[in-house]
Amino acid sequence: MRFARGIATTAAVVSASISATTGIAVAETDGTAGTTVTSRYVALGDSYASGTGLSEQQDSQCARSARSWPALLAKVYKSSFKNATCTAATTRSIWNHQGSKPPQANSLSADTTLVTLTIGGNDIGFSEIIATCVSRASSDRNGSPCQKHYGDQLRQRIEKLSPRIGAVLQDIKRRSPRARVVLVGYPSLLPANGADCKWESVPFAKGDIPYLDRTVFQLNEMLRQQAAWNSTTYVDLYTATKGADMCQPANKRFIEPVVPLGAMSAHPNLTGHVMMAAQISRSIG
Repeated sequence: MRFARGIATTAAVVSASISATTGIAVAETDGTAGTTVTSRYVALGDSYASGTGLSEQQDSQCARSARSWPALLAKVYKSSFKNATCTAATTRSIWNHQGSKPPQANSLSADTTLVTLTIGGNDIGFSEIIATCVSRASSDRNGSPCQKHYGDQLRQRIEKLSPRIGAVLQDIKRRSPRARVVLVGYPSLLPANGADCKWESVPFAKGDIPYLDRTVFQLNEMLRQQAAWNSTTYVDLYTATKGADMCQPANKRFIEPVVPLGAMSAHPNLTGHVMMAAQISRSIG
């Protein structure tokens, strides 16, 4: 079935919003609702999966939305669904309480058949990096003050995180040995250069925009490598969303800009979640 048709059947309000505001055709998926692979689905991860900033919030503490890509997949597949995703989650949140929320891994069981995981951005400090780059940009709008501040630190953070991602994947497989495990990468947040980025909405220095884009790419490459080493399916959202970053016009972007400041700043919008759901569904098969 067409992914859009599946959403229209099970979540008509989402499909109507997309067709009315974007006019973007949603990709087809070969996945079949209710298959053995998708029948008992658990979603783990951070705000890029929880649906931070979207409407139909179901958990205010974790910013989980019924319009997030995991929720859309669960509706299309008609899965038994446990959504443990939570805004600000790190790899620590997989094994430890996050505020009043239990460890995300507690949602896993021996009967789980599908697990998606989006994690790592908060471990390397996404929010801190954005705040730092914005604060330093005004001193040298055409330069790269943020890159000068961090130097090689962000690459080192990614390298340090790498074995921890592997440990998370191994633990998921231990807890849910029957599950198809899918590690989902991060979408493209910024273009390869800052020529088209408007200061009013994306207040990064021009030279820092390619630096930040490379950092997201490096994080994704580490995730891809860990997925390969741990026999895990990796979904490349970075390539699939190139050209739909936060610097693009409102009708073309999947990621919202930094300004205006709010829950959705630098996060996927509704169109982004639908398109990511389609890409992930194709990978699940």
